Amino acid sequence: MTLSCNYLITKHLATALIGTVCLLAASRPAEAQIYSWKDPNGVLVLSNVPQGGKRPTAMQASLTARVAPALLSMNSNYEPLIREHSLLQGIRANLVRAVIQVESAFNPRAVSPKGAMGLMQLMPDTAARFGVLDPFNPAENIRAGVSYLKQLLIRYENNETLALAAYNAGTKAVDRHGTQVPPYKETQNYVQRISALQGNVRPAPSSKIYKSVEIIDGQPVVRYSNVKPATESYQEVGR
Repeated sequence: MTLSCNYLITKHLATALIGTVCLLAASRPAEAQIYSWKDPNGVLVLSNVPQGGKRPTAMQASLTARVAPALLSMNSNYEPLIREHSLLQGIRANLVRAVIQVESAFNPRAVSPKGAMGLMQLMPDTAARFGVLDPFNPAENIRAGVSYLKQLLIRYENNETLALAAYNAGTKAVDRHGTQVPPYKETQNYVQRISALQGNVRPAPSSKIYKSVEIIDGQPVVRYSNVKPATESYQEVGR
């Protein structure tokens, strides 16, 4: 009997997880039709079972238990830099991790349609202001991104909500709207996502991956997530 396997991971890990899936597909013959979609809470779901009768984006891949270990190493390469610059600037490392996940999903080569670059998505003028020579260099990018975040926290008297809104939309937008989060859906979602993430984003290698099993239509569905399941019985399979 072939197990129906759902791999759940937060929206902010989507890019890295899909990359892992593609690597697995390249290295081994496809064994299952894999579908991807986002649930109403913004969670990316990968499964060999289509959702709700709709036909989401399909990917041919062989998903194995190696997916969970891959999740654990996503941010491990950058953890020393995150800790170093968070300590230097007096910022909680959890906040920096959450910003990086939302901004780039820990992809150091990420480039936004507006031209923001690297792990912390530095705009060209911000990179120049902090003396960044290569915005795709993780050490330079994190140094400048954390320094900029610190400036915003000082400007808004350690109000993280306003600092994050300014990081996304710019200080002019925050100030123009009465020192409030601008009424932009993107910015409001950005602030909410980072605020929600902070309690669940942990430093590698202590990040936790949970495995749970649910019976759906008589079939066991296995899920992996970095968020502790709320109601299901679960097993911690990695830290």
